Amino acid sequence: MKKYVVPPLGGFSPTGFRLKAVRHALVCVFLLVGSSQAEFRFPMPEFVTGYTHPAVHTPAPSNAMVGWDIVVLVSTLTLAAIFVLKRRKRREIFLLTLFSMIYFGFWRNGCVCSVGSVQNIAAGICDSSYGVPFTVLVFFALPLVFALLFGRVFCAAVCPLGAIQEAVAVKPVKVPPAVEKVLSVFPYIYLGLAILSVAMGAGFIICQYDPFVGVFRMGASFSMLIFGGIMLVLGIFVARPYCRFLCPYGVLLNWASKLSLHHATITPTDCIQCTLCEDSCPYNAINEPTPAEAPESRGKGASRLGILILLVPVMVVFGVGVGSLLKEPLARMHPTVRLAERMAGEDLGRYSETNIESEAFRASDTPNEELYAEAVQLKAGFGRGGKWLGAFIGLVIGCKLIAVSILRKRTDYEPDRGTCFSCGRCYKYCPVKE
Repeated sequence: MKKYVVPPLGGFSPTGFRLKAVRHALVCVFLLVGSSQAEFRFPMPEFVTGYTHPAVHTPAPSNAMVGWDIVVLVSTLTLAAIFVLKRRKRREIFLLTLFSMIYFGFWRNGCVCSVGSVQNIAAGICDSSYGVPFTVLVFFALPLVFALLFGRVFCAAVCPLGAIQEAVAVKPVKVPPAVEKVLSVFPYIYLGLAILSVAMGAGFIICQYDPFVGVFRMGASFSMLIFGGIMLVLGIFVARPYCRFLCPYGVLLNWASKLSLHHATITPTDCIQCTLCEDSCPYNAINEPTPAEAPESRGKGASRLGILILLVPVMVVFGVGVGSLLKEPLARMHPTVRLAERMAGEDLGRYSETNIESEAFRASDTPNEELYAEAVQLKAGFGRGGKWLGAFIGLVIGCKLIAVSILRKRTDYEPDRGTCFSCGRCYKYCPVKE
């Protein structure tokens, strides 16, 4: 019997979900997938059948210009590292940024994309039949390797998504640090959702909701064009909103950059405490010197740290509870679940007419019972995944609170190794040039 499949846009759609494979995938980014049950918004019977889904072939990306793309990536990363660490010229960094926007963005239409490659890597781990293309593997790994060596030089001048935002950031204002800390949790949520979506066969949501792909390809759905336009207009005043508050690949770059062997510094030699760089960074990525006198006693700080450490397990458990309540909305990321709910709604008279998807399904040979049975299984999987996603976010929030509570002694103005984009904006403010 022929199986009806609604393919996700640009996504990976495995038909067989294996919990063990999903766990392996999500462990790689500190996210696991786990369990829970709930009812459909529209009541429907549950069926158990012996139906086995046929394998779905996922075509690999085109190999055209593969070698040239890798050469350009290596070259631009190398130049970015030189411009940031050796030349220390904001103008040169910005010109390289414009080149990357033109080549990787408009010429190559935003693909292959290091940001979206996270999904390909997760897909390769979840499904042994999916082969990650070599180019995608290089675009995923190489920026992380450079981040370990030189900081986030990929963000500085190579990433097309960051480049187009850097180009429009003409009147950036600072976001209050407290707001920045809260919003910095969203990339972790997006990363978890993206991997859960891949693991459950719901598609590549990072690519599907890329706000700038419509600009690069000169065409997209109306809603995505509006979304991209809003992000660019917002980017005039809030520098790089996608990079700072959404980018899931930025989470990995942040971790790697914290451990970088070399990193951009505000001054090439000793800081003279002129404070001129204090307001130069629109990303809140410059840490000020700590006051000479500690704001609180060592014992009080240790007590607060101990309390936060004890609260981390509580936050994880709370996250599991919240995640278990999100089974319904999470499951609707999958087209099969959405179709099943639509079909149930039409059969119950909740809709006055059919849509394209339901008409196509009714024209197929697949009975509704099989669609409902598959949807029920998917919802159970998303229920487990919601728990693990909640646990992950709870752990992230706990770790961020601990990081904020630890007062590190600094005598000079220093870039935050994790959040600094190595854009070089602070270079021209520093009077020490040699």
